[in-house]
Amino acid sequence: MSLRIPGPTPCPEDVLQAMSKQMINHRGKEFAELIQQITSKLKQAFQTNGDVYILTCSGTGAMEASIVNTLSPGDKVLSLSNGVFGDRFANIAERFGAEVTRVKFDWGQAIDPDAAKQALDADPKIKAVLVTHNETSTGVTSDLEAIGAVVRKFDKLLIVDAISSLGCIDLQVDAWGCDVVATGSQKGWMVPPGLAFVSVNERAWKAHAEAKMPRFYWDFTAAKEYLEKDQTPWTPAVSIFYALEVALAMLEKEGLQNIFARHARLGQRTRDGVKSMGLSLFADESCASNTVTAVKSPEGIDSKKLVQTVKEEHGITLAGGQASLAGKIFRVGHLGFVSENDVDDVITQLRLALPKLGYSVPA
Repeated sequence: MSLRIPGPTPCPEDVLQAMSKQMINHRGKEFAELIQQITSKLKQAFQTNGDVYILTCSGTGAMEASIVNTLSPGDKVLSLSNGVFGDRFANIAERFGAEVTRVKFDWGQAIDPDAAKQALDADPKIKAVLVTHNETSTGVTSDLEAIGAVVRKFDKLLIVDAISSLGCIDLQVDAWGCDVVATGSQKGWMVPPGLAFVSVNERAWKAHAEAKMPRFYWDFTAAKEYLEKDQTPWTPAVSIFYALEVALAMLEKEGLQNIFARHARLGQRTRDGVKSMGLSLFADESCASNTVTAVKSPEGIDSKKLVQTVKEEHGITLAGGQASLAGKIFRVGHLGFVSENDVDDVITQLRLALPKLGYSVPA
């Protein structure tokens, strides 16, 4: 069975084998050395000189941590959303009492930096901007550098969900003025779910000092104090730390720019393969993601049935559409431990599966 969803993603065999090692004392010397090495390499991948913390949770946990550590109930927040996960970010902020202004973009389109400018012009009291860099639900990557330039001009906090982009698509945390950035282990990092990583810069620390949203497990102050002792405040997922150490060594060997170039090739190869079958991309190709491709289901074919057929008869697991896109699109994940051959296999099996559902595939 081949897993081609946007996450969790396949893991290299060496990464899986690393998880079989015996436990160690997470307050001892061995773990101290492990977290030192991992944190240093994560900073390189984040392209930041700021702080990076490892949380034992899913990516959504890191999104919540990003919000509760920088905001207070009643703070005005601008949400820029073009999909399910952008909406989730706004929902988290509202749940903790923020006053959220939602600027929504058509699903399949990128976030428009000019719209962010207009919203910030309209309400000077906005404190922070929430943005999803790579919207997994629609296969769209927005221009975070341009968005960051707008947010910096207005001197607001920029809080970024980079769960399905960081480690695959260029994201320059410091250069682009990102104050808090969250990502998750099960995406481009090639390890199982269970860890999330978050970067925090000096502007974010200043906001943290005033933030009054409730937090305990997610408290960045606790993360900072314990990392100074080369520990985590709460029991970490030790096995996934083992896996991450191996995966980061593999990524370091490949090189950051080579990783970005590989994902760009994979994204283009997937899009070309989809179009060769006469299918249409859901995302505007100008902003199509290099980590996940969303494809419109052919007329008369429920994408749920297509995903089921490809899995049961062809051994490949694809993702369906979410929310209002359920049954209308399917998604191909091509991030992390993926090669050109893997992409070609997906296209080949789709060519075999689609005619079984009544779609005539061009030669």
